[in-house]
Amino acid sequence: MLAIIGGTGLYELNGLEVEDRLAGDTPFGTPSGEILRGRLHGQRLLFLARHGAGHRLLPHEVNYRANIFALKRAGATQLLGFSAVGSLAQEVAPGVLAMPAQYIDWTRGQRERTFFGGGVAGHVSTARPVSASLVEAVCAAGQRAGLAVRRGLTYACVEGPRLGTQAESHMLRQLGCHLVGMTNVPEVFLAREAQLAYATVGLVTDYDCWLDDPTQHVSVGAIFERYGQTLAQARQMLDALLQAPLPQPEPESRQALANALLTPEVALSPAQKEWLEVLRR
Repeated sequence: MLAIIGGTGLYELNGLEVEDRLAGDTPFGTPSGEILRGRLHGQRLLFLARHGAGHRLLPHEVNYRANIFALKRAGATQLLGFSAVGSLAQEVAPGVLAMPAQYIDWTRGQRERTFFGGGVAGHVSTARPVSASLVEAVCAAGQRAGLAVRRGLTYACVEGPRLGTQAESHMLRQLGCHLVGMTNVPEVFLAREAQLAYATVGLVTDYDCWLDDPTQHVSVGAIFERYGQTLAQARQMLDALLQAPLPQPEPESRQALANALLTPEVALSPAQKEWLEVLRR
């Protein structure tokens, strides 16, 4: 089942026929809000607003572990996120839809970034953290809807909540990054630990602040103005995606834990075995 995580401005899915509202804590705390389970264009879906109702959670305050665990527990096998991003490349213009293929973690350790630890040792491969089949399906849907979707990009995740300095923007460009945002890490890596095929649609709102022209620099006002315009395109693309058969997740996503755990089963507590069983589904 496909799960949708809505970012800034995407707090609900228009037309979603809600069948269940799933709430409650997880072994990793409380998710951002209730999970909606229902159908859109005949496809069974899960939906969760990343920042909670009313956008009350800053990026570093989101409980990414609880969100991913709750979605997996609800039956997700694939996860498509939506988020606002800044562009670090001239050719990735504000107003386009952009899909990362790679990530650089430039956060500062405030976020719980793994399900492992506390007596459960594991290491998953994130060499290719994004589902190529899900990206291909999204790009094909964009084409059917008459929308161009940029792909094969590198996303730098920064801590926030402040917007970056010009020196930081230039540094990330030198590292080869095309996009900058605050929310996809650790979300993308937790999805791999939960054996979910993951991809993100970035809604490009600005050129961050690396350009010399200060009128092009990122601001909250500019983000919301551009995001509102681009969100309509993202909804069109999602509608087109859901009107075709969804791809099958790659084995590297769905079998990520096959050889990742180092702690033997006999050393695990009943509670650890219980949450691990959810991730292994």
